[in-house]
Amino acid sequence: MKKALFVAAALAVGATACGGSGGDGATQAASEKKEYTIGVSNLGLSFPFPSAIGKGIKDEAAKLGVKITELDAQGKADKQSNDVQDLIAQQPDGVLLLPVDSGVAQGLADKLKASNIPTVAVASQVGDPKTRQLKDVYPGLVALVTQDEPAAGGKAGEIAAQILPEGGKMAVVEGAAGFAEVVLRYQDFPKAAEAKGAKFEVVARQPGDWVQDKAQSACQNMLASNPDVKLFYAESDDMAVGCAKAVKSANSTAKIVGIGGSKLGVDAVTSGDIAGTVCFKPEDLGKLALDTLYKHLTGEQKQDAAFVTYDTPAITKDNVADCTPQW
Repeated sequence: MKKALFVAAALAVGATACGGSGGDGATQAASEKKEYTIGVSNLGLSFPFPSAIGKGIKDEAAKLGVKITELDAQGKADKQSNDVQDLIAQQPDGVLLLPVDSGVAQGLADKLKASNIPTVAVASQVGDPKTRQLKDVYPGLVALVTQDEPAAGGKAGEIAAQILPEGGKMAVVEGAAGFAEVVLRYQDFPKAAEAKGAKFEVVARQPGDWVQDKAQSACQNMLASNPDVKLFYAESDDMAVGCAKAVKSANSTAKIVGIGGSKLGVDAVTSGDIAGTVCFKPEDLGKLALDTLYKHLTGEQKQDAAFVTYDTPAITKDNVADCTPQW
């Protein structure tokens, strides 16, 4: 049976050493302790968020004495497919998979399962988010370790209702096609806002591909055709910051809500350029992912298609000190 695990923001990961009073027996056990090798297929080390996840993985690996083999997909699904084939050939004890494309990742997870390599998906769903719920973890995975993306989108919706209780017209700046987050981060936004009494009408959507400059152009285009937009919901903080530039340039009074808790985003909340964000913690996420796989491999805590997450608080200017950026 699949089980969902909730992990608080103060993550207590890494405490996997054996207890006891020491002595010759403990020394012998330590000397006989297996050294695990874990492969990491990172979706793109040039992107701040997955890079920070990679840092968390490596930091935790150093504590646990785990050897890491990390490959960089550079944001390309075809390269990630080749990277996973390379990892399979190396036969690591386990793999951490940060998917570039949630659909393509299904085939990769199947290949890893067929090769008897325990695999944890990290930061993004495996499978089509339009037909599979986030917590319905893809069969064959040890676990999916990620943010609760729909819930985070719901928190963004609550921020929107707080700053615009009357609701109104809104535009959505989406991430790049193929990423599950494009669907998941919007999924609970409208109903969460409506539950607080604010109803928003989506009048435009354009992709910003997760980056500032494209998001700025997207918001410029959407403002040109919809100058009465009251709210932009950007599905990442970088895109929110880019959108803020477009709003300023157009002398618009539209409000902006982001998601992610990046340094850029938190600074923009502090300055008032964006109204709020949701605080993600990628380094903690990387540590949690490695710890989940390590405990499975050692037998300390076996998992089967578990959903593992952590707290992601809503952040506005009133509580901005509650989010210390990790990326």
